[in-house]
Amino acid sequence: MRPLILASASPRRRQLLALAHWPFNVATADVDETPLPGEAPVDFVSRLSQAKARAVAARLPQSQADPPLVIACDTTVVLDDRLLNKPADAAEARAMLTDLRARTHQVLTGLAVLDTATGALHAEVVASAVPMRAYSEAEMAAYIASGDPLDKAGAYAIQHPHFQPVARGTFVDCFANVMGLPLCHLLRRLRAFGFMAPNLPQDCQVFIPYECPIFQELLIVEC
Repeated sequence: MRPLILASASPRRRQLLALAHWPFNVATADVDETPLPGEAPVDFVSRLSQAKARAVAARLPQSQADPPLVIACDTTVVLDDRLLNKPADAAEARAMLTDLRARTHQVLTGLAVLDTATGALHAEVVASAVPMRAYSEAEMAAYIASGDPLDKAGAYAIQHPHFQPVARGTFVDCFANVMGLPLCHLLRRLRAFGFMAPNLPQDCQVFIPYECPIFQELLIVEC
C-alpha cells in the first residue's frame, strides 16, 4: 500500500482513521480558514479540504520512491445556510447551542485525497442531517462549563458521552462524518489504490457506538 498522510491535527480524525488499521503519518496544514464573501457552505468545506491537502503535499520532498497519498478534511455545521464554526467564547457557544436545540441542521465535510505521484486530487463533500434533541438549559450550561464546545464546529461534539446532543434513534446518516472523517466514503476512494479494510464498518460502529444504516449502500459489497 502507498504511504498515507493525514493532513489534520484533530485527535478525532486520527482515532477514526486508525480504525482502518492502515499505517499513516500526521501533518498539519496551515491554511487560512476564513470563508470568502458570499461563499456557499459546500464550496467552503470543499475549498479548505483541497487547500489543506495541497499545503501538506507542497512540503514533501520532491522525489520519493513511494509517493504518499494525502488525506485532508474540513468539517462545518450549517444552520439556515449559516456557517457555525468554532465559537470564540462561552457566550457564542451558548448562542449556537440555543439555535441548534430541537432542530435539524447539516454537517458538511469536505474530503480530499491527493495523489502526490500524479498530482490528481479527488474531492467530495459529504452531508449528514443532524437532529438535535431538546436538551435543557442546565444540560447546556454544564456542557459549556466543561470547555468541550470551544474547539468544536457548532459548539458540540456529537459523540460526547454525557451531553449526547442527538437522539440516536433519529439519526440516519454517517455518524463518523459528523465527527470529521466519513470513513466509508474514504474507503470507497482508497480502494482504487489497493487499500482494503474488511472490518472497518463494524469497527466504526463499535467505536462510536452506533448502528449505521448506510454503509452497505455506500460500499455496495463488503469491504
